[in-house]
Amino acid sequence: MLVTASVQRGAARKALASAAVALLFALGRPALAGIAETLQSETPHEFVQQVGSFDYERRDVAIPMRDGVRLRTVILVPRGARRAPMLLTRTPYGAAERIARRNSAHLAAVLDDTDVVEDAVLSGGYIRVLQDVRGKHESQGDYVMTRPLAGPLNDTGVDESTDAYDTIDWLVKNVPESNGKVAILGISYDGFTSLMALVHPHPALRAAVPINAMVDGWMGDDWFHKGAFRLASLAYVHDQEATRDGSVRWWSDHYDDYDTWLAAGSAADMAELHGLAQVGFAAKLMAHPAYDAFWRDQAVDRILGAQGVTVPTMLVHSLWDQEDIYGNLAVYKALVDRGGDHSNLYLVIGPWFHHQQRLAGDHIGAIRFGSDTAAYFRDALLRPFLDHYLADEAPPLALAPVTAFETGSNRWQSLPAWPAGCAAGCRIEPRDLFLAPGGTLAFGAPATGSSATYVSDPAKPVPYLPRPIHIEGEAGRTVWQTWLVSDQRDAASRPDVLAFATPPLREPLKLAGEPVANLVASTTGSDGDFVVKLIDVYPDEAGRDPVLGGYQLMVAADILRGRYRHSFSAPQPIVPGRYDTYRFALPAVDHVFLPGHRIMVQVQSSWFPVYDRNPQTYVENIFFAKPADYRKATVTLGIGGTHASFVQLPVVSAGAGGGPTR
Repeated sequence: MLVTASVQRGAARKALASAAVALLFALGRPALAGIAETLQSETPHEFVQQVGSFDYERRDVAIPMRDGVRLRTVILVPRGARRAPMLLTRTPYGAAERIARRNSAHLAAVLDDTDVVEDAVLSGGYIRVLQDVRGKHESQGDYVMTRPLAGPLNDTGVDESTDAYDTIDWLVKNVPESNGKVAILGISYDGFTSLMALVHPHPALRAAVPINAMVDGWMGDDWFHKGAFRLASLAYVHDQEATRDGSVRWWSDHYDDYDTWLAAGSAADMAELHGLAQVGFAAKLMAHPAYDAFWRDQAVDRILGAQGVTVPTMLVHSLWDQEDIYGNLAVYKALVDRGGDHSNLYLVIGPWFHHQQRLAGDHIGAIRFGSDTAAYFRDALLRPFLDHYLADEAPPLALAPVTAFETGSNRWQSLPAWPAGCAAGCRIEPRDLFLAPGGTLAFGAPATGSSATYVSDPAKPVPYLPRPIHIEGEAGRTVWQTWLVSDQRDAASRPDVLAFATPPLREPLKLAGEPVANLVASTTGSDGDFVVKLIDVYPDEAGRDPVLGGYQLMVAADILRGRYRHSFSAPQPIVPGRYDTYRFALPAVDHVFLPGHRIMVQVQSSWFPVYDRNPQTYVENIFFAKPADYRKATVTLGIGGTHASFVQLPVVSAGAGGGPTR
């Protein structure tokens, strides 16, 4: 009975469908003919997307600046938001592109899942605002790399400070769902624009979070490190300035980056090969190889140190930042040294590579930390900071002036200042760790003098990673992000790298602050570079993680171009064969050398192709060195006696507050 009824209903549906088709066919003949005669586009002049079911509203606006230039801005307002604070990021990397990876009705899917404030927007109801800086992507105006403040280096009267002010002023007047309070935050270049907003800030700017910010491109951020030029800067400048949208990309001609840069010759030769005479910033880089007024006048730590900061600010630093390891700590130091009230200044130091705060933070490469340190930063530090300074009913903030992750022991510490070994009762005592005979290290200077030598050959520079070095694609990006924690055993095996080490430690040794290299050396060249690496050597075997057996982890490392040994602004040739002192700070550490580990110091004269090759013959401008200028040099390190070389360590001594000691 049921089967029969079903069949009958099916037959009826088929009959009805056939009748409908026949009717349409009969009626449609003349209509089809008419359509063929007046065929029109089926695409509307403007399509209105139906977004009534979305849990957010997207607004694309062009905000006018004081000079009439309009900046493309994307505003994401959670549905139902009322008196919501705004989180602003100003970027050269494409505001729309940051949120265009997935078109969805849900804000959680639209936000880049690596946005450091994703949780604040989704669970806290914040309004997210992203803006293209002038001259990039959809914003009007002229682009200038890290545009200096209006003044001697900028005669336009507009800069990133004024643009931030004008943007915030428009937002608080034109986003009715907001409570009139704005925070600015960002990583790297976006960290630079965040710092610029602190210069003559808008009254509605209530908080700033510069993360791994570009601060001083000569001293130790993107472009140079104490005079040594970072070759990847040319590729970055090419991609940033060749087009507004970054669509013209740097090309390569070798799989191995080592071969690519070695074959090109000097940095200027590579720039010419890629047509960089067409973009403005490349010429500025090559015209200012020394630390002259061009660099000093736009160094953000100097600017903020001179005027102070009134906006509550959280500076976020990464211990293994492969791009901007200098800047935020320099800003912190400048503000603290200035004196006065800096009760609204906070510093976070984490065990991260550049921008890892927005990703998983349980490890870098083979080095594991026992917890997701990046999630801890976002949930326990960043979110309470934003809520406290931006919410109408501000929750209390129980945040120490400095929150630092102590590597080695792998624990977070709340500190009163930086550097500080513990919350109270301990002190930092500089102790000199001397290079000693037989490739050893000692805390007492060797009584008698000796030396150690190596030959530095610009034709065979020391690679910063085992070859081949290929920094392209997702795998290549990972290699670049983690290279500062890469195993240094390959370098230690080279004859042009000298390695010195202690015996295994019997007690823990904690460092907090900047180690300072103090090399007494001579060279047969009239110029030369010096690289010093402070390394934690793991025990020969590691039962739970065998790959770490004997691992050589760089805790801190940096480079000094020899011509700047006495003055960063006034280079001087090296006198061949004469001992001279090469003293320079390494990046800050917060690390415990555990019992059974050894301390190692490696010294070399090239670090390629992160840094350009020093020809080791003094020339006026190394950018334009000729092939004949590149010559071998024998480098001699003084050991003990009157030519003692050492690394000064910021050793934490235990007191009433506790803390590890050697």
